Amino acid sequence: MHCIITPTVAITGSVERFPVRRIFCVGQNYAEHTREMGGDPTRQAPFFFTKPADAVVDSGAELAFPSETADLHHEVELVIAIGTGGSNISVDAAPAHIFGYAVGIDLTRRDLQAVAKAAGRPWDMAKGFDQSAPLGALTPGVPPDTATIALTIDGEARQSGNLDQMIWNVAEIIATLSRFVALAPGDLIFTGTPAGVGPILPGQTVCGTIVGVAPVEIRYRA
Repeated sequence: MHCIITPTVAITGSVERFPVRRIFCVGQNYAEHTREMGGDPTRQAPFFFTKPADAVVDSGAELAFPSETADLHHEVELVIAIGTGGSNISVDAAPAHIFGYAVGIDLTRRDLQAVAKAAGRPWDMAKGFDQSAPLGALTPGVPPDTATIALTIDGEARQSGNLDQMIWNVAEIIATLSRFVALAPGDLIFTGTPAGVGPILPGQTVCGTIVGVAPVEIRYRA
């Protein structure tokens, strides 16, 4: 029998690691990004997609460029780690379910996503591929309502925004998602990306930051 290894994420200030159960992602949660993707930023109900738990990658990793894509995109995001599970969680109660938060990168095979969208098919191979969720170390506690979130490639600014620009805030996201699934300890929620998403090329170094938390940095082999 093969030993099943649970994916984990580093925790700032601790030798322990956070075991990952599931990864949920919110689509188009910043108005300017919604517009750049051809959508309407009107405050409609959030929608979700998933990545496999073992898509997580520690900051500092050097990665092989993903297969089957000629248009790999970066999306820097605030990521929430659930510490206490539940269903039908209220907005007011949602913060008490948070273990911590981090900065992550939702990597996307944009060309595959475009094909899937045009055909009305799922996004799984565009979003849920191997090593598609690089993540910095978790900071225990509840994230701030406002903080600068940004991404650079080889030191050049590509994305910049603020957490207060989210259409749906963290508590609302947790409350909404908990109506569809029973959240559990170990669940991660990527909360959406600001405008400026774009391509990554082989040989480039990508760094995502949120002020006050550990950054996430990965490099693709040439």
